[in-house]
Amino acid sequence: MSAKVTQIFDFVLARLHLWIVLSVGLLVCTSPWIFIGRSLRANASIWDYLHVYLGLIAAALGILFLLRNSIQGKWHQYFAWLVGDWGQLIQDIKGLFKGKLPVAGGKGLFSTVEGIGMLLLVATGVTGAVWFFYQGTPLAMTWRGYHQICADVFIGFLVVHLVLAASHIIEFIRQ
Repeated sequence: MSAKVTQIFDFVLARLHLWIVLSVGLLVCTSPWIFIGRSLRANASIWDYLHVYLGLIAAALGILFLLRNSIQGKWHQYFAWLVGDWGQLIQDIKGLFKGKLPVAGGKGLFSTVEGIGMLLLVATGVTGAVWFFYQGTPLAMTWRGYHQICADVFIGFLVVHLVLAASHIIEFIRQ
Protein backbone atom coordinates (compact mmCIF):
# COMPACT_ATOMS: atom_id res chain seq x y z
CA MET A 1 0.00 0.00 0.00
CA SER A 2 1.21 3.47 -0.75
CA ALA A 3 1.92 5.90 2.06
CA LYS A 4 -1.05 8.09 1.04
CA VAL A 5 -3.51 5.17 1.13
CA THR A 6 -2.12 4.10 4.52
CA GLN A 7 -2.59 7.66 5.85
CA ILE A 8 -6.20 7.75 4.65
CA PHE A 9 -6.91 4.31 6.13
CA ASP A 10 -5.37 5.33 9.49
CA PHE A 11 -7.39 8.59 9.43
CA VAL A 12 -10.66 6.69 8.88
CA LEU A 13 -9.88 4.02 11.50
CA ALA A 14 -8.97 6.61 14.13
CA ARG A 15 -12.36 8.28 13.68
CA LEU A 16 -14.43 5.21 12.88
CA HIS A 17 -16.92 5.64 15.72
CA LEU A 18 -17.50 9.27 14.72
CA TRP A 19 -18.01 8.36 11.04
CA ILE A 20 -20.49 5.66 12.05
CA VAL A 21 -22.38 8.01 14.39
CA LEU A 22 -22.67 10.66 11.67
CA SER A 23 -23.68 8.29 8.87
CA VAL A 24 -26.10 6.22 10.96
CA GLY A 25 -27.60 9.37 12.47
CA LEU A 26 -28.29 10.75 9.01
CA LEU A 27 -29.64 7.42 7.76
CA VAL A 28 -32.00 6.99 10.71
CA CYS A 29 -33.21 10.59 10.71
CA THR A 30 -33.94 10.65 6.98
CA SER A 31 -35.32 7.11 6.64
CA PRO A 32 -38.97 8.21 7.01
CA TRP A 33 -38.53 10.32 3.86
CA ILE A 34 -37.44 7.51 1.58
CA PHE A 35 -39.54 5.28 -0.61
CA ILE A 36 -37.65 2.34 -2.02
CA GLY A 37 -39.29 -0.94 -2.93
CA ARG A 38 -37.98 -3.52 -5.35
CA SER A 39 -35.44 -1.02 -6.73
CA LEU A 40 -34.57 2.63 -6.87
CA ARG A 41 -37.23 4.37 -8.93
CA ALA A 42 -36.28 6.29 -12.07
CA ASN A 43 -37.50 9.45 -10.35
CA ALA A 44 -35.98 8.61 -6.94
CA SER A 45 -35.43 11.53 -4.59
CA ILE A 46 -32.09 12.74 -3.33
CA TRP A 47 -33.02 11.13 0.01
CA ASP A 48 -33.44 7.74 -1.67
CA TYR A 49 -30.02 7.98 -3.31
CA LEU A 50 -28.44 9.33 -0.12
CA HIS A 51 -29.92 6.48 1.91
CA VAL A 52 -28.72 3.79 -0.48
CA TYR A 53 -25.18 5.03 -1.08
CA LEU A 54 -24.53 6.35 2.42
CA GLY A 55 -25.97 3.06 3.67
CA LEU A 56 -23.43 1.11 1.61
CA ILE A 57 -20.65 3.24 3.08
CA ALA A 58 -22.06 2.75 6.60
CA ALA A 59 -22.18 -1.02 5.99
CA ALA A 60 -18.48 -1.01 5.12
CA LEU A 61 -17.69 1.16 8.14
CA GLY A 62 -19.71 -1.18 10.37
CA ILE A 63 -17.78 -4.21 9.16
CA LEU A 64 -14.49 -2.35 9.71
CA PHE A 65 -15.64 -1.36 13.20
CA LEU A 66 -16.56 -4.92 14.11
CA LEU A 67 -13.26 -6.23 12.76
CA ARG A 68 -11.25 -3.53 14.54
CA ASN A 69 -12.97 -4.34 17.83
CA SER A 70 -12.61 -8.09 17.40
CA ILE A 71 -9.00 -8.63 16.32
CA GLN A 72 -6.18 -9.68 18.62
CA GLY A 73 -8.56 -11.24 21.13
CA LYS A 74 -10.56 -8.05 21.75
CA TRP A 75 -13.73 -9.90 20.67
CA HIS A 76 -13.74 -11.58 24.08
CA GLN A 77 -14.59 -8.25 25.74
CA TYR A 78 -17.79 -7.88 23.69
CA PHE A 79 -18.74 -11.51 23.25
CA ALA A 80 -17.50 -13.24 26.43
CA TRP A 81 -20.87 -14.97 26.80
CA LEU A 82 -20.15 -16.90 23.58
CA VAL A 83 -17.50 -18.89 25.42
CA GLY A 84 -19.51 -19.21 28.64
CA ASP A 85 -17.88 -16.31 30.50
CA TRP A 86 -20.99 -14.87 32.15
CA GLY A 87 -19.40 -13.72 35.44
CA GLN A 88 -19.12 -9.95 35.01
CA LEU A 89 -22.35 -9.74 32.98
CA ILE A 90 -24.34 -11.47 35.73
CA GLN A 91 -22.61 -9.33 38.36
CA ASP A 92 -23.58 -6.15 36.47
CA ILE A 93 -27.20 -7.28 36.10
CA LYS A 94 -27.43 -8.15 39.80
CA GLY A 95 -25.92 -4.75 40.60
CA LEU A 96 -28.64 -3.02 38.57
CA PHE A 97 -31.28 -4.55 40.85
CA LYS A 98 -29.38 -3.09 43.80
CA GLY A 99 -29.29 0.36 42.17
CA LYS A 100 -25.64 0.15 41.15
CA LEU A 101 -24.63 1.19 37.64
CA PRO A 102 -22.34 -1.20 35.76
CA VAL A 103 -18.79 -0.17 35.05
CA ALA A 104 -17.74 0.54 31.48
CA GLY A 105 -15.25 -1.80 29.89
CA GLY A 106 -14.46 -5.34 30.85
CA LYS A 107 -16.82 -8.14 29.91
CA GLY A 108 -19.93 -6.77 31.58
CA LEU A 109 -23.27 -5.34 30.54
CA PHE A 110 -21.99 -2.26 28.70
CA SER A 111 -19.55 -4.28 26.60
CA THR A 112 -22.15 -6.95 25.87
CA VAL A 113 -24.62 -4.31 24.68
CA GLU A 114 -21.90 -2.74 22.53
CA GLY A 115 -21.11 -6.14 20.99
CA ILE A 116 -24.75 -6.76 20.18
CA GLY A 117 -24.92 -3.26 18.69
CA MET A 118 -21.97 -3.96 16.41
CA LEU A 119 -23.66 -7.14 15.18
CA LEU A 120 -26.93 -5.26 14.59
CA LEU A 121 -25.11 -2.51 12.68
CA VAL A 122 -23.43 -5.07 10.44
CA ALA A 123 -26.68 -7.03 9.98
CA THR A 124 -28.52 -3.83 9.02
CA GLY A 125 -25.78 -2.86 6.58
CA VAL A 126 -25.40 -6.31 5.04
CA THR A 127 -29.14 -6.79 4.53
CA GLY A 128 -29.31 -3.35 2.92
CA ALA A 129 -26.35 -4.19 0.68
CA VAL A 130 -27.89 -7.51 -0.33
CA TRP A 131 -31.13 -5.67 -1.18
CA PHE A 132 -29.06 -3.30 -3.32
CA PHE A 133 -27.47 -6.16 -5.25
CA TYR A 134 -30.81 -7.94 -5.71
CA GLN A 135 -32.77 -4.80 -6.65
CA GLY A 136 -35.13 -5.34 -9.54
CA THR A 137 -35.59 -9.03 -8.71
CA PRO A 138 -38.28 -10.76 -6.65
CA LEU A 139 -35.71 -11.36 -3.88
CA ALA A 140 -35.26 -7.62 -3.41
CA MET A 141 -38.47 -7.27 -1.41
CA THR A 142 -37.48 -10.16 0.85
CA TRP A 143 -34.14 -8.54 1.63
CA ARG A 144 -35.81 -5.16 2.04
CA GLY A 145 -38.00 -6.77 4.69
CA TYR A 146 -34.95 -8.24 6.47
CA HIS A 147 -33.28 -4.85 6.28
CA GLN A 148 -36.28 -3.10 7.83
CA ILE A 149 -36.41 -5.62 10.69
CA CYS A 150 -32.69 -5.23 11.37
CA ALA A 151 -32.96 -1.44 11.15
CA ASP A 152 -35.87 -1.36 13.62
CA VAL A 153 -33.99 -3.53 16.12
CA PHE A 154 -30.84 -1.45 15.57
CA ILE A 155 -32.78 1.75 16.32
CA GLY A 156 -33.95 0.12 19.55
CA PHE A 157 -30.32 -0.65 20.33
CA LEU A 158 -29.39 2.99 19.67
CA VAL A 159 -31.89 4.11 22.32
CA VAL A 160 -30.45 1.63 24.85
CA HIS A 161 -26.90 2.65 23.89
CA LEU A 162 -27.69 6.34 24.41
CA VAL A 163 -29.27 5.65 27.81
CA LEU A 164 -26.27 3.59 28.91
CA ALA A 165 -23.82 6.21 27.62
CA ALA A 166 -25.72 8.96 29.44
CA SER A 167 -25.77 6.94 32.67
CA HIS A 168 -22.04 6.32 32.33
CA ILE A 169 -21.39 10.04 31.86
CA ILE A 170 -23.62 10.92 34.84
CA GLU A 171 -21.80 8.38 37.00
CA PHE A 172 -18.45 9.75 35.83
CA ILE A 173 -19.49 13.30 36.77
CA ARG A 174 -20.74 12.16 40.20
CA GLN A 175 -17.36 10.69 41.04
